[in-house]
Amino acid sequence: IVATSLCHTDLYHLYEGMPKDGFPVVLGHEATGIVESVGSEVTEFKNGDKVMPVFFTQCRECHFCKSPKTNHCVKAWMCTIDFRFSCKGKKILQLGGLGTLAEYTVVRQINLAKIHPDAPLDKVCLIGCAIGTGYGSAVNIAQVEEGSTCAVFGLGAVGLAAVMGCKAAGAKRIIAVDTNPEKFEKAKIFGATDFVNPKDHSKPIHDILVEMTEGGVDFSLECVGNASVVVSSYKECQLHFKQKAHKLAAGEYGPAYGLVHSAPVSNRQKSSSLATETKRKCQQSPSVSL
Repeated sequence: IVATSLCHTDLYHLYEGMPKDGFPVVLGHEATGIVESVGSEVTEFKNGDKVMPVFFTQCRECHFCKSPKTNHCVKAWMCTIDFRFSCKGKKILQLGGLGTLAEYTVVRQINLAKIHPDAPLDKVCLIGCAIGTGYGSAVNIAQVEEGSTCAVFGLGAVGLAAVMGCKAAGAKRIIAVDTNPEKFEKAKIFGATDFVNPKDHSKPIHDILVEMTEGGVDFSLECVGNASVVVSSYKECQLHFKQKAHKLAAGEYGPAYGLVHSAPVSNRQKSSSLATETKRKCQQSPSVSL
């Protein structure tokens, strides 16, 4: 591992979620590295490759990977991960099957992406989670339209990437919402046109945004992972857009998880026979050492 960032998902696992069976664990999933060695069945990587571990597996074979509507690979939740860390004879988990807050890690081939050999590893590590999440939510999921008005709640790495995505999509007005005014200058660099600090107002933030936009925004992206903020981001959408309002929860395991990922869950519930057959056929992916 050459570089790794600290994502709020790591902190959520450590301080908020605290799953009973989630420890001991090596955190970290937003990283870049260089392949040190490969397993005997690895076909896509070789020693010396610059790579980026990916949180969601991509087998490129299952019906989810082939669908343009989701990137939730079947093998991500069907295959048992063979964790390679241990201490005093006890297995140590790897967050997301990665565990990049370490000098070395071992990941499955389907949890790895090869990147350009000239890529600056200390910078592109953010693409593995924050940038992909925020930018992709604006461009691919919300499908922000040219000339539209957008609101982005939260100006962490995911929120800034969402602002960047809104600008790239041609949004005319991008309202950045955060309780830390020091973040606005950075947000302006990425494309924000307005800044609103909820602490500066006595009214609910959604009322402020509705007034600012004469009826509400066209697209609202919630990049905090807080249920109450999700509600606010919904309320300030224009009335005729509310049925199509697109939401982004920055923390995968955050309070809004059920709202954001309800479609894959329902698909899973409707596909019990397929899931049983897939699990029966599922094999451990070849491993790569970083």
